[in-house]
Amino acid sequence: MTLFCLIAIKGNHDDWFHEFISTDFHPQYWSLGESCTLKSYLGHADKPGMFRATRSGYKTALVSSDIPVTHRNFFTHQRSYHIDGQGRCFVHGGFILGRPLDRQRPQEFYWNRNLWENAYQHKLMAGDEKPDPFAPVPDFSEVYLGHTPTINWGTDQPLNAYNIWNLDTGAGHSGRLTIMDVDTKHYWQSDPLPKLYDKNFRQEPG
Repeated sequence: MTLFCLIAIKGNHDDWFHEFISTDFHPQYWSLGESCTLKSYLGHADKPGMFRATRSGYKTALVSSDIPVTHRNFFTHQRSYHIDGQGRCFVHGGFILGRPLDRQRPQEFYWNRNLWENAYQHKLMAGDEKPDPFAPVPDFSEVYLGHTPTINWGTDQPLNAYNIWNLDTGAGHSGRLTIMDVDTKHYWQSDPLPKLYDKNFRQEPG
């Protein structure tokens, strides 16, 4: 019998939510996609409709104690990155090259887009058929990240640049959610988000 252990990697939205459950203050940037999360938890706490949003902010009855303990524990125990026994690094956004991971600000792991964008731009300029010694992350055998959607390059499929794999296929926008077997590189995807959550993408008549 094979046992699997979930290792949850923290991203920028996770960090915002963890700030809320730790302080009871609603982070400023929760305005980016927070409404569905708030409404869901308000419904669970039997506070439906106690939410009002404007362009300058919002008011809600949701407090951290409304969040189930199992959810709070999940967000409290996330990791900034994980390196497995094969030297593969898993991170949400990226990091600064040439600096040990334990000497980087946590925000780099949540927000950094340069690692992926520089590697992919270099690959596009070099061309797949040309030999190229460029190895963007020599410290790891492979890096798996997200945060920067592949739909920015016109595809809802994973993209690869040298030893970096980008698995953010636009699930936070109009793309798909992707999971990958990193040993075989076989992957599975959801339907496009507008099809799964049509109410969120439906335009109001005007």
